[in-house]
Amino acid sequence: MTSIVPPGALAYGMQLPVQAQSELFVADWERTSGPDELVAIAQKADETGFFYVAVCDHVAIPDALAPKMGTTWYDTIATLGFLASATTRVRLLSHVWVPAYRHWRQTVKSFTTLDHLSKGRAVLGVGAGHVEAEFGELGVDFAARGRLLDEAIARVRAGLDSEFVDGFGAKPRPSQARVPIWVGGSSPAAVRRAARLGDGWLPQGTPKDQMPASIELLRSARESAGRGDDPIDIGTIHMDFISLGPSGTQKADEVAEALLAFRDMGVNHVQIRFRAASLDELLDQMDRFGAEVAPSLSAG
Repeated sequence: MTSIVPPGALAYGMQLPVQAQSELFVADWERTSGPDELVAIAQKADETGFFYVAVCDHVAIPDALAPKMGTTWYDTIATLGFLASATTRVRLLSHVWVPAYRHWRQTVKSFTTLDHLSKGRAVLGVGAGHVEAEFGELGVDFAARGRLLDEAIARVRAGLDSEFVDGFGAKPRPSQARVPIWVGGSSPAAVRRAARLGDGWLPQGTPKDQMPASIELLRSARESAGRGDDPIDIGTIHMDFISLGPSGTQKADEVAEALLAFRDMGVNHVQIRFRAASLDELLDQMDRFGAEVAPSLSAG
């Protein structure tokens, strides 16, 4: 078992705009955007060294939460599969897929096919889920979501690794020898789950000053689970928006310094967000990041 993140450098990725339009973070230009804009962003990520692009997972938003969450949440697999054909190297991450919403074999089928079609670029990010009414609508026990996730990871791992499981076979097989499963969540239970069952950990909202303690818990729990020698990819979300260029408020070296602080903690990939009032401005920010900030991240 090996890390999929290149050693030494701090890799960077992004959760795609347009595909998730929560009222908490959607920009006005995204509301009228669609496939063409998604392709442009994914291709720019491909060109500018992004390690991954990520797509969320919600099936249906309850009326009561729609004013805050919105109802525009693209299907995870359809979107990643669509973008796989428009890109060549960037990884395709679910951030995060809720396995409890489907039979575990459906998850296996979706991600083995995605990995096969993308020639080995799928990353299965999983989480317990958080919208209780969505669980109810799908007939899933919200109170059991932690247990259901644990069970799903074990079964999905078996299905990703072997063609035949419990008397049933499934092809196509993935291109990667091992499709990585990155476990999302920031609670102590989620961190321990990542340590026991994951190939990576995806914090979701852990403040920067709390990351060292969470990483220490992760490593301790992995050692206790007998997996201390297994590498684990550790991610984080840089909560501050990045703004570069003539209209920006930050300098490249300042951004690099802030991001490299995560690497010093033991993080090897970071999710970044840009402040942009239009698609063109976002693409320009990505170009500037790739040219002005990324070299400092890989030089380490």
